[in-house]
Amino acid sequence: MAKLIGIIIVFASVLGGYVLSSGKLSALMQPFEVLIIGGAALGGFLQANPGSTIVQVFKKSLKMFSSRFTQPFYLEVLRLLYEILNKSRREGMMAIEADIEDPAASPIFSKYPAILKDERMTAFVCDYLRIMSSGNMAPHELEGLFEMELNSLKEELDHPAHAMARVADALPAFGIVAAVLGIVVTMAMLGEAEQAALGQHVGAALVGTFLGILAAYGFFGPLSTSLEHDAKEELNVFEAIKASLVASASGMPPTLAVEFGRKVLYPAHRPSFSELEQAMRGS
Repeated sequence: MAKLIGIIIVFASVLGGYVLSSGKLSALMQPFEVLIIGGAALGGFLQANPGSTIVQVFKKSLKMFSSRFTQPFYLEVLRLLYEILNKSRREGMMAIEADIEDPAASPIFSKYPAILKDERMTAFVCDYLRIMSSGNMAPHELEGLFEMELNSLKEELDHPAHAMARVADALPAFGIVAAVLGIVVTMAMLGEAEQAALGQHVGAALVGTFLGILAAYGFFGPLSTSLEHDAKEELNVFEAIKASLVASASGMPPTLAVEFGRKVLYPAHRPSFSELEQAMRGS
């Protein structure tokens, strides 16, 4: 909701100030300027990024108005870890083999559809539970493996934000390109067109600069920052999973292991100790 309000404020402030200054909205309707700027930005974006990053940018941009990283989601992750670790502690690591080999058919994982929907997170949990069930890796070795994977995961999660930041950086320049092309058209008309027509073409050229700067700093720049926050929150959940599993591998009971994970979560939506305890009792 806050992001939608922010977009409305940008439009209302810029266009409202323009209209109140006796500006005409019709003068800003320049589809060819939009074609030049938007097409060039899209083409550069497609050239600069691999297909996987392009898909991620579009997927995450469409979801920018809502975030799944809320307290209920964090509680689901911690409850899942508690249930699976509790079962392995009571019945042995071999008892969870069926759960981690086919999470979709697992009675534990199936209780948490939001996590099952995230294939990467589900695979992350299952892979490390599989490693832990082998019993051949010391806790510090397991933590080292976690760190290496989280470092590569961070790079992957950061790609969409970086890609969008480069688009935002390029938009003012593409606006200038559109403006220069408009001036070229205007200069070619000197001596042939009336003064009013020349003024309209100069105005259209200046609109190109305006649109490039507005798009960069009013929309695509904030979108890049939003994608960056999303990446940090997603990585934070993986770090919480890591903390819980390493604590369990070190011999901590499930209730204490998930507490390690809870403390890693960002404070904004982190469940309290009592909320987590109540959720585990519900499990």
